[in-house]
Amino acid sequence: MKPSTFTRIPVGKFLVLNILLLLPFLDVRAQSYLDLPKINSNQTETYYSENAKNRAANIAFLFDKVIAFYEPILDFSPKVTLLVLSPEDWVKHTKFPVYGMPHYIDGETLVIASEDNDFWKSFIPPLEKLPKTLADEISRVYINPDGSLTMKGFFDLLAIHELGHSYQIQAKLNPQRKWMEELFSNIFLHTYIAEKEPKMLPALTIFPDMVVLTIKSENLSYSSLNDLENNYDKITTEYPKNYGWYQCRLHVAAGKIYDAAGISAFENLWKELKKEQEPLDDKALTSMLAEKVHPAVAEVPLSWAE
Repeated sequence: MKPSTFTRIPVGKFLVLNILLLLPFLDVRAQSYLDLPKINSNQTETYYSENAKNRAANIAFLFDKVIAFYEPILDFSPKVTLLVLSPEDWVKHTKFPVYGMPHYIDGETLVIASEDNDFWKSFIPPLEKLPKTLADEISRVYINPDGSLTMKGFFDLLAIHELGHSYQIQAKLNPQRKWMEELFSNIFLHTYIAEKEPKMLPALTIFPDMVVLTIKSENLSYSSLNDLENNYDKITTEYPKNYGWYQCRLHVAAGKIYDAAGISAFENLWKELKKEQEPLDDKALTSMLAEKVHPAVAEVPLSWAE
């Protein structure tokens, strides 16, 4: 998603699903971060709120690992600033009204909450309404040391998805479509976790699997990729449940692409989106993906309606 500003955010039981693919980027207020302590990591300039140093250091270390992993593969590293903020500092440094929702600003700065919050907790579904196996997986994976459920691990990994957008923007890739912008970042995220942090895969995949399983396309206002392309801003701001469904489907697709092709799918996608700067029609885009990236990537638009 490219940086933009919007003024209306729907609030309701389905707002939580917006996190799955992170609404359009928001501009920070015109302030420096000099009021916040700073961590100087290898790659990620990091600022944090009081009592959040350990969490900030852990996320910065994760980002450094992601950047170090991709640098020799892509011959590119983005410039990234990370803010790990308390509720009090959140309102000082970002215009986004919902504490806890990670978001990207100015193509370079990621904002993440420093502590558990109601927004994260709202991701926890009514387990009694889910199949027992899925409910048991959620109870096992999304859990605090005290036994309570939390979506913290899921939110932390979504920040890597946003890091993927910084690669797109700063390397001047041409994703061709809105759905490809998001699929690219989901493949970026899934590939790193599968290659380097496979123990984190359950935290990354169980929730999207649940959404795809429980929300049917016939119950949504928009469901095609053309719908997403033509109504992107409206869907993100007025139909958050619908937007979350798109994002979950694209994440599930990213997992299937990695399983079919491994890291080569992402490497090929990077090369082609960087090289092909002219707009492609649907047929040309599908052919390019099938022939030059991997057939599993082309299957996303080809089989979307099935």
